Amino acid sequence: MSLQKLITKEQRDSFIKKFDNFLFDCDGVLWEGNHLIPGVGEAMQALRQQGKNIYFVTNNSTKSRTSFLNKFKGFGIQAEMHEVFSSAFATAAYLKHVVKFPEHKKVYVIGMAGIREELRAEGIKTCGADEDNGLEFDHKVEDDPEVGAVVIGLDTDVNYAKYAKAFTYLKKNPGCHFILTNGDTTFPTHGCIVPGKYKSNEYADWKAAYAILTGAGSIAAPIIKALNREPDVILGKPAQNMLQTIFAEYNLDPAKTCMIGDRLDTDIDFGLQGGIETLCVLTGVTSEEELLSESNAIRPTYYIGSFAEFAL
Repeated sequence: MSLQKLITKEQRDSFIKKFDNFLFDCDGVLWEGNHLIPGVGEAMQALRQQGKNIYFVTNNSTKSRTSFLNKFKGFGIQAEMHEVFSSAFATAAYLKHVVKFPEHKKVYVIGMAGIREELRAEGIKTCGADEDNGLEFDHKVEDDPEVGAVVIGLDTDVNYAKYAKAFTYLKKNPGCHFILTNGDTTFPTHGCIVPGKYKSNEYADWKAAYAILTGAGSIAAPIIKALNREPDVILGKPAQNMLQTIFAEYNLDPAKTCMIGDRLDTDIDFGLQGGIETLCVLTGVTSEEELLSESNAIRPTYYIGSFAEFAL
């Protein structure tokens, strides 16, 4: 199937009519950092009014599902707990139900509040994360045999002491699990506030105002290199665990389901591996030039400048 750009209202209406279920990435699709992408709120409301099923599938491990719900509420976007699937939640569920993580063990976290909150919600003990923010390395790491897993996600306060602890536990503790919440090497962040009223060419101004920063995959790279060991599992997109959970829980028809995202190597590949159609938006990481490049092997079914165009 050839790649189709949705340009006209007729094309956009036909796209919406074709699917019953929409899986949304969040960062770069709905918002950038703490700024809602202009016009997206109206587009999401229009989708709800047509009775479509909406799920949010995000690799952002910095927030728990409860925190995500608060963020949606702050932006005026309707969302329910059962609709939110995050890499932090997937990590907690994996340790609880797949690994069957022992109650007497604990998880050392290089990451932020979302991971710890989701792990604690599953009754799993944690250490590290914000407890070790600003910690100076004194050339010694105390043994802690209770650490049975190391989880790495995005951590904007990562430091050498955290790396030293993670390395030591993975090296010394027999059977210590090595888990990466997601493999995103970068993520987009916005540097200014954009007016809230969407115009047809506004997403270009929006894209010009954000920067790309290092993601969870890059945070984990020093540990992977030092240990010469790949993570036991990477739980975010494009891994299929979240998609399989959504399909099983809600009995969705893959033929009537579309994945919407801004990253080719995570969001779009996630949908392609799951056998569903995909829509790439250009408000995040992927540029039109990159998308259409002959060297790009990951091709969505459709693409559009911004999801906000569905409100026009």
